[in-house]
Parts: sequence; C-alpha cells; structure tokens
Amino acid sequence: MTSNDNDDNQGVVWAILIGVILLAISLAVGMGLYRTSKAAGGADGAVSTSAAVGAPMGAPVGAAPGSPAEMTNAADVPSIRVENGVVKFYFPTGSAALANGAAEALGDVVKGVAAGRKAVISGFTDVTGDPAKNEELAKQRAFAVRDALAALGIGEDKVDLRKPEAITATGSNAEARRVEVTLQ
Repeated sequence: MTSNDNDDNQGVVWAILIGVILLAISLAVGMGLYRTSKAAGGADGAVSTSAAVGAPMGAPVGAAPGSPAEMTNAADVPSIRVENGVVKFYFPTGSAALANGAAEALGDVVKGVAAGRKAVISGFTDVTGDPAKNEELAKQRAFAVRDALAALGIGEDKVDLRKPEAITATGSNAEARRVEVTLQ
C-alpha cells in the first residue's frame, strides 16, 4: 500500500466518523424535541383536555397557582381548559392563534350540536389598551374558534357569536383574554 492509499483511506474513515457523530447528535436533539412536544401535548402535539381540566390557565400540569411557571406561561402561551362543560380558549396578548388540541377540546360541543343544541361563542377582552382594538381582537379570536368548529363540520347556522365582553376588577388580564364555548 502506498502513502496516498493510506491518506485516502484515513480521509474516508474520518468522513464516516464525522457523519456518524453528526447523525447521533441529530438523533439526540430530535428525540429531545419529540419528548418535549409529547410531554407538552401528546404525540401529535394536541393538548389533553383531561390534563388541562382544573389546571391553572396556561400552566404546566402540577404548577401551583401564582407560581413562576404559571405566571410565565399564562400570558405567553395559548391554552385550552374545559370546566363544567365550558370550553375556554386563552390567548397571549395581541394574538388570535388557537392552542393545539382545539378539535379534541370541542368534542363534546360537536356532539351537543349534533343532538340539536347550538354552540354559543363568547369573546372576552382585558381592560388594558385601546378598547376598540381589544374588541376587534376578541372578534378575531371568536372567529378563530368558529372556524375550528366549522372544520369539525359545524355550520354557521348552529353557532351563535356573542359580542365581546370586557372583564373588570375580576381575575387577571391573561384570564380575561379568552373565548368561551358553551351549548345552548
């Protein structure tokens, strides 16, 4: 074997070794992301409404009310809670994006509408900022929920949109930035 053959073989070995290392790093990062998304909302990223029931809005399951984890997540992350048959969608400041898991959370509403009831969507706003902009944002949020119901086969004739209401002197602003869906 000549010196050039040894150099060529060493180059191939190093290239394979670097490729294997990069593949292992990619696999580790991918598994970490997968586990994080699974822990946050299931294998498909959906929010488990059973885990969210009774949990502080936007908080990881098990976070104490008023804890730093709750305070950080409450205003920054969209979330869904189901309480006593009321589906509550919470929104970050200035956003109308629904949290993952909307279809799952609206399952009982869809069944109720199929049984002849009507879905009532009520938008709420916080009291900070321009009231007109808040009302428009609450309307966009209610439309996002209405669109989620439409995607589940619920026609607009089975949905009653209510004018946004302002919450004053009760709860936090994060609690006020919500849309509720009930059956009538």
